[in-house]
Amino acid sequence: MSAFHPFRRATPTRTYTGPVLTSYRKYKESLAADFQRRCGYTDCRDFWFGGKSTFHIDHFKPKSKYAHLECEYSNLVYACSHVNQAKSDDDSDDYLDPCDSDYNQHFGRDQDGNIVTLPGSQQAAYMYKKLKLYLRRYGVIWSLDRLEEKITELHSLLDRNPDAESRNELLEELNLVSREYHSYMKYLAVIQ
Repeated sequence: MSAFHPFRRATPTRTYTGPVLTSYRKYKESLAADFQRRCGYTDCRDFWFGGKSTFHIDHFKPKSKYAHLECEYSNLVYACSHVNQAKSDDDSDDYLDPCDSDYNQHFGRDQDGNIVTLPGSQQAAYMYKKLKLYLRRYGVIWSLDRLEEKITELHSLLDRNPDAESRNELLEELNLVSREYHSYMKYLAVIQ
């Protein structure tokens, strides 16, 4: 597995313990917080899709087949619209609940951030195909997140007032990272 990056850094945890609400939509704020504003299935931040207002609430077990679970918080997943629409009413046993499964045991990221399935995971293979986790957008978004982190780190180093030679090296690296960031942004604008 050393050839792959981990799929995600943190597993979401459902923490809502209040009363059962009359509409699953009323849980959106809690779900966004519990899923760290990331899609439960792709780990993409909602920011890249237009924020919380554009994200969906997936019913892990479809409400069309399990009406009694429609407003059960333990059945809800914060998800990007692309994945939620691809999943639709499919209730295969091959889906891994994002909060109950360590996705890093089933999925990884290649050097470009694309989602890959790990050998031996039937569930990952099923989800990869059904949810279209192979789409390039997920690798681009992963790369943009890493580039943002690098830009923040470089700015922090520059703020420490390094000597002139180190400052020039940091500015060169910042320029390169910024160019790469902008090229990914252009690509993302085309595929959205």
